[in-house]
Amino acid sequence: MTKQAPTLPIEAHTIATMLPHRYPFLLVDRVIEYEIGKRVRALKNVSVNEPFFQGHFPNYPVMPGVLIIEALAQASGVLVHLSNDYAPDAHPLYFLVKVDKAKFSKIVLPGDQLVLDVELKRMIRNMAIFHGRASVAGQPVAEAEIMCAESAAG
Repeated sequence: MTKQAPTLPIEAHTIATMLPHRYPFLLVDRVIEYEIGKRVRALKNVSVNEPFFQGHFPNYPVMPGVLIIEALAQASGVLVHLSNDYAPDAHPLYFLVKVDKAKFSKIVLPGDQLVLDVELKRMIRNMAIFHGRASVAGQPVAEAEIMCAESAAG
């Protein structure tokens, strides 16, 4: 039996069934577009209440670039989950194993909405290579090539 593809938008409570991350580390709030096996567009609403803003930086809060890359990696995980016909009780784990060509072009501030566009470039056995681009208000803020691998324990 093939599972039913979720209807759009896919909200946070459904995303939490696809990813092992939880607050404060779940960095995908909503999926607004996807094509199975090809691409996903997701959102991360950046709030002044994010715990990382307490230390990065207290007088000028900036979202850390590594967390933007992590948000792209999590969106990649959502794409993998949406693209595979997993049993309802299956919870495979994918780990970030490589980041290439990371580039940051603008800072991300509280109140911004990150648009996370991820495209599957290639699948190699239990590994996948993605190209991710994050933008705010139509302006690119970061991009990277991301490789993830399924855990043998997953």
